[in-house]
Amino acid sequence: MADTPPDRLSLNPRSPHFDADLLRRGVGIRFKGQEKTNVEEYCVSEGWIRVAAGKSLDRFGQPMTIKLSGDVEPYFQDTAEEGEDATQ
Repeated sequence: MADTPPDRLSLNPRSPHFDADLLRRGVGIRFKGQEKTNVEEYCVSEGWIRVAAGKSLDRFGQPMTIKLSGDVEPYFQDTAEEGEDATQ
């Protein structure tokens, strides 16, 4: 696999941007310089993330989301762990 995450990725299996293999690998998101753990979907080229809006659900039982704009930096979490293991 490539060492750069895709331009757009979603956690929702209904989305065309869902990729289970990449999600299993672990993708972290840095948004405006801060680590975010509650990101439902992101797009680097358009500069936005979607995060859950509390515990609210839509009529289909999916979490309600809010779209936030800013600098998005995705990264793979497993590459950092492998790099640490190699130095020990």
